[in-house]
Amino acid sequence: MTENNTEKLTLSERRRRIFSEDFKRKKVQEIETGQSRVCDICKQYQVSKTNVHRWISKFGSMRSKKERLIVETQSDTIQNIELKKRVAELERIVGQKQIIIDFQEKMIDLAEEEYGIDIKKKFERRPLSTSQKNETNTPIR
Repeated sequence: MTENNTEKLTLSERRRRIFSEDFKRKKVQEIETGQSRVCDICKQYQVSKTNVHRWISKFGSMRSKKERLIVETQSDTIQNIELKKRVAELERIVGQKQIIIDFQEKMIDLAEEEYGIDIKKKFERRPLSTSQKNETNTPIR
C-alpha cells in the first residue's frame, strides 16, 4: 500500500487489489468494537462502502442467521383466527348475493322473452350542444 493516504489509486489499481480474509476479519472486528468506522476504513484503504458492508455481513459476529424465530402472542393468534372467520363469513355473503343477482338477471331475461319488451333499458345520452342553447336564448341585435 502507499505511505501517503491522500494519494488516490486509479480504477485499474483498485480493481486488482485483493484483501486477505484475515485482513477483512480484522477490519470487521475493528468496526464491531468501535475502534474504526466504515467510512474510516473506506477512506484509509480506498474501498467502497459496499465492499466493507459485504465484509461485515460475511465475517461479522452479528451476521444474520438463516433461521428466524417468529414469536406470536396469544392475542395475535386469536386475532388471526377471528379475521379468518370474518373473511369466510364475508365470502359466504358475497356468494349468496351473487346467486341472487344471477337469479334476478335470469328472471329479467325470461320476462323479456315472455312479454317481448326490453326490461333492461339502454339509455342513450347525447350531450346538449351549448351553441344550440345559446342561439335560442340570445336576443338578435
